[in-house]
Amino acid sequence: MSAKLNLLVLRCQDLSASKKFYEQLGFQFHKEQHRTGPVHYAAQLEEMVFELYPLKPGAAVDQTRLGFRLSLEGDLKERLDRAGIEICDFTHHPKYSVYVVQDPDGRKVVLS
Repeated sequence: MSAKLNLLVLRCQDLSASKKFYEQLGFQFHKEQHRTGPVHYAAQLEEMVFELYPLKPGAAVDQTRLGFRLSLEGDLKERLDRAGIEICDFTHHPKYSVYVVQDPDGRKVVLS
């Protein structure tokens, strides 16, 4: 069997804050709404769609941990600093660095 992840949906307390957070990491979202469903945002990542949906009232935020290998112009740490994104943890490998940050819902996001 061969499988590839092709969809990731996050439910967010503050949809606009989450959209802004992930945009600062380089994601480009467009607004969507399917039939009578909620307005949400989607970004195409190669063969995967990354979507941000509003969290239903009273629902708990999940504790999903995410990891993204980003292809950015410039230094990732400088980009995080400019965006005011606090680095929770940092690991340096010979060929790359890994930064752990938190999104607006408190999810750990590992960036390399």
